Amino acid sequence: MAYPLSATKLVTYNQCPQAYSFRYERGISLPGAFGSPDLGNALHQALAIAYRDWHYNDHKPDWEWFESCWSLCVAKLSERQIQDGRSILQGYYRDFVAPLAVMQRPLGIEAKIKATVQFENIEFSLNGRYDRLDNVNGKLELIDYKTTKTASTPESVDIQLGLYAIALQQVYQQSLKRVSLIFLRAGEVLSFEVNDDHRQKVRSLIAELALRLRADDEWVPKVGGHCDRCGFAQYCAAKTEKPEPLPEGERKLRLVQLALAV
Repeated sequence: MAYPLSATKLVTYNQCPQAYSFRYERGISLPGAFGSPDLGNALHQALAIAYRDWHYNDHKPDWEWFESCWSLCVAKLSERQIQDGRSILQGYYRDFVAPLAVMQRPLGIEAKIKATVQFENIEFSLNGRYDRLDNVNGKLELIDYKTTKTASTPESVDIQLGLYAIALQQVYQQSLKRVSLIFLRAGEVLSFEVNDDHRQKVRSLIAELALRLRADDEWVPKVGGHCDRCGFAQYCAAKTEKPEPLPEGERKLRLVQLALAV
């Protein structure tokens, strides 16, 4: 069975191998997240419907089409959230749809992708998902909607670019050229060109992870700014003078099935 990997897993491992081990190998739970994701989920759903169900017989839809899609996604929202979401979606239409001569049909909408790579005789399954995938003049562009209040470059962007590039190459037999993050609240877009350095960084991370999985005993903590946000600090000797014992019931490190070389 292939060892599953995602961008989130690789980002965690890159920040701190020990935190990766605590979370994904030993199964220690993180504290619960705060805040409701309902508004963000509704915006993602409305945009998916708008692009998926538009008939594409006209050059582009009008705002009333997007508004009708929004009305299908508000069942779990308060009246204030409904109004906020409509305003955010209207800003998206004004900035990213109205200026277009033609709204092109996406290659994919809210789809999962999976690919495989092999290092140190361990087969890895690369798993991810995207909001939208466009084919722009024969080049793949991945669109990711963000609902954070400010537009900023994620620390993990290089890893995400590399993982998506490897996976989409296997799925579509085309190279990913660009990833664009659209910040719905701010009405801004950040675009990143994908290059071989991104792919190589991800391959190097997976190769390093493969060595640790084979050894099963060297998950060295990496101290840095991320430690202030870490949910495992109380167990970490690098940050706590007297770390707490690991929770009862934490699972033992898994044994990794090796892939047979052919």
